[in-house]
Parts: sequence; structure tokens; C-alpha cells
Amino acid sequence: MRYQNESIGDRIGRLRERCKLTQEQLAERASVSVDTVRKLEQNRRLSARLVTLNRLARALDVETSMLVGQPTSFEARSDGEAPSVLALRQAVSPLSDLLGEDPDPEDPPPVGALRASLRSTEVIRREGRMGEIGALLPQLIRDARAAARAHHGCDRATAYAVLAEAYQVAATTLTALGREDAAFTAMERAVEAAGRSDDPHLESIGASTLAWIFTKQGRLEDAERVALTYADRINPGFRSRPVELSLWGILLLRAATAVVRQGESTYDRVEELLRLSTGAAASIGTDRLDYATPFGPTNAGVAKVNFLVEMAKSAEAVAAARTVPDIGSLPPTWRARFHVDRALAYADLQRDEPATRALLAAEQDAPEWMRYHATTRQLVAELRGRERRRTSPVTQLADRLRLDG
Repeated sequence: MRYQNESIGDRIGRLRERCKLTQEQLAERASVSVDTVRKLEQNRRLSARLVTLNRLARALDVETSMLVGQPTSFEARSDGEAPSVLALRQAVSPLSDLLGEDPDPEDPPPVGALRASLRSTEVIRREGRMGEIGALLPQLIRDARAAARAHHGCDRATAYAVLAEAYQVAATTLTALGREDAAFTAMERAVEAAGRSDDPHLESIGASTLAWIFTKQGRLEDAERVALTYADRINPGFRSRPVELSLWGILLLRAATAVVRQGESTYDRVEELLRLSTGAAASIGTDRLDYATPFGPTNAGVAKVNFLVEMAKSAEAVAAARTVPDIGSLPPTWRARFHVDRALAYADLQRDEPATRALLAAEQDAPEWMRYHATTRQLVAELRGRERRRTSPVTQLADRLRLDG
């Protein structure tokens, strides 16, 4: 059960008591300081590094999303079709599969129309328009399934390729809503569809998505393993095409994201993975967008800033952020995430005004995505708690994010 208006510390305290642990026992089991547990439970700290949250979640035997309290459903909309988590679940796991019924009473769309629908959905996703994704994606999945059943030859393989990518979008959307188990089911479907497609790269990008889902679940070793396994399968050389270097670099960054959250003892491996991915980006020489995922010198620079924030090297993160080239080339949600990382670094340095300015830049790039992003919501709540003025840019931002309290 999810409780509204709870802080991270409230959730930790409630779950700790359910496990019949003292604060000292939880701290020991999670390998964090008891002072951290106390400050969180007493709401003297309103946020914590993801390394800490992952350890606490594992010690409490829950997913990290349960601690951070991210939104678990789509926002209500006044325009167009209402998005629905239930509709997305039904599209990913239709009852007709279990009952053996014919799920396709209508003629399937041609593969050209399917591709156009997928590209449109990917644009919406990159812009962080979560509600539109929730409204459009169930029908795209149903259409792609129908086309895969009805068509033959190359058209069937193309329909399966669209279906694999649609399932991956469903997986990332469900993960953003804290529905990691449903997301895993979507990824199982994506892997199956990719195997029936004519695109050999879909399994690699699917592995990247799966690694991200595992990371969100706190399954950090599994995330690292799946990302590195598929990176090893690509194993690019001097004659590799840019798309192969891009996918390899993306997988290395996914692995590094999981590794950095395993704690300080892993930081040398993080730096090595970042060095390899940065080398791949330099070999490509320009920023690419493959399978709706950016990679190149800019994204490698953004990843470095993210890892420095995760390692609590905030001053280095601020300095590194100033050197990242061509931020405007990234999709809106990637730019927004970069600005949130800048804000986290500034806030850690007790520089609340530039932290707020970075958050406002993120909001300008992807306002709807901001309302679903748990780390952003935590940070804004913390900055609002430190703000003495009743009305200020950060309190107004908190209102727009619909934070309670």
C-alpha cells in the first residue's frame, strides 16, 4: 500500500518497524550510518543519495521506488483520451493470450503506418509528455500485435520490430510510475518480439532498457551483468559501424549507472567504464540518436556529471557540467535530467539559488516529466524546506509540481 504525503523518512520508519528492526539494526544491515537513518526518519533530511536509498531498500526488502514515493498513476487530463495504467497493463498482458481467443477483430494497419506511429510515440517520449504516451501506447501495441499476426515475410518481421520497441516504451513508462514488475513483463515481451524481427540491434537496446529497470529495482548486480553481457556481444573494433559503437557505449553507461550505486568500492570500475564509453563517443565524433536513445560526446559528458553527483563529488560535478558540449543537441528529457544533476550538486554544496535556477531550466525543457520524476520532487521538497520566504521561485515550482505540504 502507498501512503500519501509521507516523506522518505516516514516510509523508512514505517517499513523498518514492519521488519521489527531498530534504527541501529537497519543501519548495520544497510551499511549506512545510523545518523543517516535517524536524520531521515526525523525529517531533518528530506532526501538521500541513490546509493543510500538502494541500500536501505535492499535491507528493508522493498523496491527503491517504494521509498522515494514517486507517482504511481498518470495525471488526470482535460484534453483528449485519458491515459490509464490499467489499459497499458492490458495491452502488455492481454487476457486473450491466456484464453486463446482471437484478439484481432479489425484489419491490422500497414507496416508503414505502424512505423509512423512508433516514431510519433518516440518523439512524445523524448519530450516527456507522459500522459500522451499513456493514451497512445496501448493502441500502438495492439496494432503491432495484430499486424504481426496477419502479415507475412518482411512485413511480419517489421511489425515485430515495431512491437519490440513499443514494449520497451511501455517498460520505461511503467518503471517511471513505479510499476517495475509490469515493466519486466513488458521487457519479456520485447525480447520475444525482437527475436522475431529483422533488426539485430533490438536485443542490445532492449538489454539497455532491462538494465535500467533492474537498476530502478535495486537489482544492481543484475543490471551490471545484463548490460556488460550484451556489450561484450557487440565487442566493436576498428571497422565497426557508428550504430554499433553507439549501442556499445550506451550499454557501458547503463552498466556504470548500476556500478556507481553499489558504493565507494566500485568507483574505479565506474571510471573505467566511463573512459571506454567516452572513447567510443570520441570515435563516433558526433551525437547520434539510435532507437530513441542519444549517444555521443555530449551524452558521455552528461553521464560523467551524473556519476560525479552519485559519488558525492559535487564541486567536481559543477565544474564538469560547464565543460559538456552542445547540451541543446540532446532530447528534452535528457537535458532536463542533466539540469537536475546540476541542481543536486549545487544543493549538496548549499548553493540553493543556482540549484533552483537549474531546476527551472529542467522545467522549461520537460515540465510534465518533472512532475513524474521522483528525484526532482525530493530535491524541490528539500529546497522548499530550507527556503525562509513564503513565496519564492522554489515554492512556486513546488506548487507547479503539485507537491503536498
